[in-house]
Amino acid sequence: MGNRLELYGTIIKLVGQSMRMHDLRNVVTFAWMVTGLLISKTIHLGQWGLQRTGNALAASKERQISRWLHNPKLKPAEIYRDFVTAALLPWAGQQAILALDSSVLWERYVIIRVSLIYRGRALPLAWKVLEHSSASVGFGEYKSILEETSRLLPLHCEVVLLADRGFADIDLMQLAIHLGWHFNIRAKGNLLVHRPFKPRCKMSQLAPPKGEIRLIHTVQITQRRFGPVHLVLAHVKTQKGHEQWMLVSDRPTALDTLDEYALRFDIEENFLDDKSAGFQLESSQLRDADALSRLCLVLAVATLYLVSTGTAIVALQRRRFIDTHWNRGISYLQIGWRYLLSAVVYGQRLLTHLWLDPEPDPQPVYASRKQARTPTVSYSAIYFYD
Repeated sequence: MGNRLELYGTIIKLVGQSMRMHDLRNVVTFAWMVTGLLISKTIHLGQWGLQRTGNALAASKERQISRWLHNPKLKPAEIYRDFVTAALLPWAGQQAILALDSSVLWERYVIIRVSLIYRGRALPLAWKVLEHSSASVGFGEYKSILEETSRLLPLHCEVVLLADRGFADIDLMQLAIHLGWHFNIRAKGNLLVHRPFKPRCKMSQLAPPKGEIRLIHTVQITQRRFGPVHLVLAHVKTQKGHEQWMLVSDRPTALDTLDEYALRFDIEENFLDDKSAGFQLESSQLRDADALSRLCLVLAVATLYLVSTGTAIVALQRRRFIDTHWNRGISYLQIGWRYLLSAVVYGQRLLTHLWLDPEPDPQPVYASRKQARTPTVSYSAIYFYD
């Protein structure tokens, strides 16, 4: 009981100082929700309620949590803003690589999210939940979360936005430029390309043979002749097999453009942490887009705290007390979670602040020595320019 209260005390100090909830009761309920999630490792309002102290009946505690999630006065973006802004202060003057992606729940809702790529995973920055059966959404639906993300990042931060072909939209590229961001976005093969002194063609017509890379600079795209932009086209070998990548960037492309885009897959690991590999989001009984958005706030705070704890454990050279691998074999989130549960059981000290170091990962993760020697993206050295 005492160790559980210590975890709750740690969480309420973290959220109470920076989160905009004017009613103390809402702050207390939120802190117990995060505590319940971290201890029970699942999204179950009844299980969360059991972690909360007090003489109230279990059903009363569950109803209180449900009321919080369905409270229209609680705006996740406003509540999260100061909390995550404080966590991102170390990124002032650093490069921040962002990923934009979406994930479908029960073929009924879609979560659109912008995340910060961080050491093999992605940290949620802004999101939106829609009642929508497809992962494909229009620019108007996610424009607001990109603008919200720009308000969270510190000054003098070099931003690179990565997105899959479902987001290959001229309006998105224009917004990125307006925000002062760079972009690296995968495009569809039917995208029209205008090259100087050459007839326009579809992007797929420029694709090189397998094993080769084609770098095309200073072109315009679509009938709106947006540009200048730069392209890289390649058949790449990923862990999922051979894929054809056609990327559009505001910067002159090079081989590194492919490696940079490959970081986008880390946001898929973030969604996996939300679901089967972590918080079990799909076990939630919520069927309301606004309530799910508030639930994502609980997950985002838990994610930041667990990754911070994992970062601290690695920095303090305590990882091998938690991770059985000789080299790091699990994510920072899982390292943090293992330490936290051990700390609750054995009364060890808990991390009392967010610790997100923007420096390169000192211990990159891999499942085996063979995987460590295998690049994420491989291709032949044959390439040519247009």
